[in-house]
Amino acid sequence: MEPQLTFTALDEAGLNRLAQRVAFYARHGDLILLDGDLGAGKTTFARALLRAFGHPDQAEVPSPTFTLVQTYDTPRMSVAHYDLYRLTDAAELDELGLDDALARGVAVIEWPERGGTRIARMAEAGNTLMLALVETPSAAIAAHEAPDARDVVMSASGTWRPRAERLAALSRFLAGAGLNQSSLTYLQGDASVRKYARIANRAGGLVLMDWPQQPDGPPVRDGRPYSHIAQLAEGVRPFVAIARALADAGVTVPKVHAADLDAGFLVLDDLGDDVFAALVRTGSPQAPLWTAGVDTLAALRRHAPPAEMALDDGSVVRLPSYDATPLGIETELLLDWYWPALHGSAPLAAERARYLAIWSAIFERLARQPKGWVLRDYHSPNLIRISSAESGGHFKTGVIDFQDAQIGPHAYDLVSLLQDARVDVPPALEAELLDHYCARVHADDRAVDGHGLNAHGFDEAEFRFAYAALGAQRNCKILGIFARLAHRDGKPAYLTHVPRLWGYLARDLDHPGLADLKAWFDTAFPPDLRAKPISPSPPVRKP
Repeated sequence: MEPQLTFTALDEAGLNRLAQRVAFYARHGDLILLDGDLGAGKTTFARALLRAFGHPDQAEVPSPTFTLVQTYDTPRMSVAHYDLYRLTDAAELDELGLDDALARGVAVIEWPERGGTRIARMAEAGNTLMLALVETPSAAIAAHEAPDARDVVMSASGTWRPRAERLAALSRFLAGAGLNQSSLTYLQGDASVRKYARIANRAGGLVLMDWPQQPDGPPVRDGRPYSHIAQLAEGVRPFVAIARALADAGVTVPKVHAADLDAGFLVLDDLGDDVFAALVRTGSPQAPLWTAGVDTLAALRRHAPPAEMALDDGSVVRLPSYDATPLGIETELLLDWYWPALHGSAPLAAERARYLAIWSAIFERLARQPKGWVLRDYHSPNLIRISSAESGGHFKTGVIDFQDAQIGPHAYDLVSLLQDARVDVPPALEAELLDHYCARVHADDRAVDGHGLNAHGFDEAEFRFAYAALGAQRNCKILGIFARLAHRDGKPAYLTHVPRLWGYLARDLDHPGLADLKAWFDTAFPPDLRAKPISPSPPVRKP
């Protein structure tokens, strides 16, 4: 492995910060090698790395000099800490369970050269990060006024190569933003490619977003990848532009404090930990939270989205239309992933054609709906309660996920909230809040004159059709996504939400305007089949 990057004159605090950045980019199966003489700081770095993975600061992290290996189950993954100084034969590695450790999480090895050619081969063939800790030259120590400083030379192989380059880019970004001395705390993400960390510094709470520009996936139709057809954001520019527009419309969103639009790094306000989903799980009443979320949508309805949004670098972001093309490709996820998960094979062409024809008619009717903001992921994991001492018990709804926003039917975000895929919303509360939203919109209609935004009035019956239709569309999409996450991405935990989605979908299909779709589901997915759990691993395809 060729050296890629050198960090100079790091004291213990600097080693801690480097460990936090390494942990930020670590993945299951990583081999992290720590090379250096006695007293170079290898064990200090390993302990900092364990803390960065979430091992409690107050818990003991003994050196495994005599036990050779110590394993920790951290909130993110298992971490096996090896010290091979006393290893007498490289063959003993088999007894220390290195392969099993890599299968469960990360292996951190001090004195890797004692592992002989086996460690050397693994380092070249696997996803390996090598950190060589060497004494900083005396002149550099004097310049940095750090008597115990060490240089750290970083080398990488496999998938760690691009991640090491990303780590170097992050270090440059933080230095340019005046945050190089700040510590990072990893924030558990969701199913997206974005990564987040809390930034601790004297200026207050900040959050790092790491979102490199995404490459196009394989073409799925007409030479275009799924992300293009579904009109998904593939970098930070839409987030920055839409955040500014939503703030102008009165929505509470994170302020962007620093940005590298090309590299894909942002420093944002930290809106806190009072996430709607977490609050409900810990016993907070659901109705006030969801009511506040509905009120935010009703207020946003009064603000038309801008046609285009200019960024400071001269680029322009335009909101696409959430029309039959993206809506349609999303409904097909049900056929592409969930159908074979239950049936064992893909649907016949005639079955697919019938399904798509039903949706085509629904989309034609939806196209006649009034259009406005569609934030697209307006649900409990992305909504935060923001209270203040002066609020008198009231609070604002912070919104943190909106980069995929488009222009489309108003009902989409409402049904995203009231049919939350991860949190049960009782039918009575859903009905109450749907009525509440409609009442708010009617009141806004009466408050404006004939030249106002809602001059043509609010067609509540047609809105309720759109609510049911878009609920069915969204639940079909999410059933497909959760099956894909399990079978393609190895994330089966999302399958626990499938029964909830079927419950919501049954409510939607009861709308008279969706009778044809209901008949299709009754045949393709009868009730006994809907109740069947799907395997967390890909099914064996029928010939």
